Amino acid sequence: MQDVWKLSASGLSAAFVSGEVTPGEALTSYQERIERLDPILNCYTSLSDSAAEQAAESTARYRAGKPLSTIDGLPLAIKDNLKVAGMPAAWGGSVFAEEICETDELPIARLRAAGAVFIGKTNLPEFAVEGYTANRRFGVTGNPWNPELTPGGSSGGSVAAVAAGLASAAIGTDGGGSIRRPCSYTGLFGLKPTIGRVPRAGGLPQLLLDFEVAGPVARTVEDTRLLYSIMAGPDRADPASRAVATPSLADRPLKILFVEQFGNNPCEPSIRQSVRAAASRLESLGHTVISGNIPFEMDALNEFWSLISKVGLASLRDANSTMNEKAGPQYLEMAEEGARVSASTFWTGLETVKKFRSDVSQAFAEWDLIMTPSCAAQPWSAGLAYPTEIDGRPVGPRGHAVYTGWVNASGHPAIAVPSVPDSDRMPVGFQLVGDLGSEEQLLQVAKVFADRDKAGWQWPAAASA
Repeated sequence: MQDVWKLSASGLSAAFVSGEVTPGEALTSYQERIERLDPILNCYTSLSDSAAEQAAESTARYRAGKPLSTIDGLPLAIKDNLKVAGMPAAWGGSVFAEEICETDELPIARLRAAGAVFIGKTNLPEFAVEGYTANRRFGVTGNPWNPELTPGGSSGGSVAAVAAGLASAAIGTDGGGSIRRPCSYTGLFGLKPTIGRVPRAGGLPQLLLDFEVAGPVARTVEDTRLLYSIMAGPDRADPASRAVATPSLADRPLKILFVEQFGNNPCEPSIRQSVRAAASRLESLGHTVISGNIPFEMDALNEFWSLISKVGLASLRDANSTMNEKAGPQYLEMAEEGARVSASTFWTGLETVKKFRSDVSQAFAEWDLIMTPSCAAQPWSAGLAYPTEIDGRPVGPRGHAVYTGWVNASGHPAIAVPSVPDSDRMPVGFQLVGDLGSEEQLLQVAKVFADRDKAGWQWPAAASA
């Protein structure tokens, strides 16, 4: 079969079952593309030495009629802040880059047990605390739709690899929008699960409290669900995973709150136009879509937000003596600021998060879903940390990211869904946020929405360069 790399993950799985393609052949197809295109895009920080062995073992299982799961043999890219046995988890820098992980962290262990083939680790900003993808050690990652622009961050290498056909799908992390925004910049689907739905254990320190979750990045909703189904479910190593309820799917039209803009925060007109069109399409599918304001207060949360990663970096520096020599200067400065945050200030912030979670939980008694743009700005120059202006107005480091962080703080799930591209044919996306544990509802709504799009996935120019 020609162009094996063009198959969706689900399509590739079916081809393995039929014998039309073997996992070994699929891996070779992706490795050839990585060799040719990754020097342009810079998606990967390292490639697995054991991928061929993993693929050969999977091929043997299919020939014996005993695949381990529906993802057996799928070549996956893994964000380089997730531990994979036999590879570094460099976290976008030099502090951990020389350490080879001895074990998989829990989500990766589940994927390995299901037969997934790990191609390599994908690029991210150092310590995954910024919304673009560049660092001193591994360089700048480009967007397959325009390599001069950023794919966003911090899961930028993961989304770029999937959008360019350098992996069948990928696993990223989302601590403040780090799956959803990059997916929207590259036309992909990405799921940010409920806290605990995909259990975490055995990984790197959590700089963003429990806000950061692991989730799938894919070109289709079916592929997103396929990976999520393997990763999700309780595990005693993560007590939070044992307390997540699964609500029943609503067998009725949904009540959706559409929030186009957050207060006076600017959002590019092309994004607003695209997402309004998506809201109209959801309404045409029978849902009740009501435009309004976000139904909870976020000022106190936003004030605390700027402290979280700084305190996390301060703690990391205290635990790792080499960080002062190996980390980037801006992160050491952040750590120094974090070290000056008082215990009472941080405690007050934790209480703010607790109240905020209660407020959001209560809001979902009225709404089935909340819909917003995923991003306030379209992709900017790849080497810049953030756009300094949106719709003609100056903004700070998180001006482009105003729509996503609250979801992480609340613990609720969200899915990134592509909508109509802008006039430059760059992807635009929106997010749907659901009640706790409502991932299946989000996936179902996204699937019906996507099925109405006759065009489906379109390959960017860089994929055929």
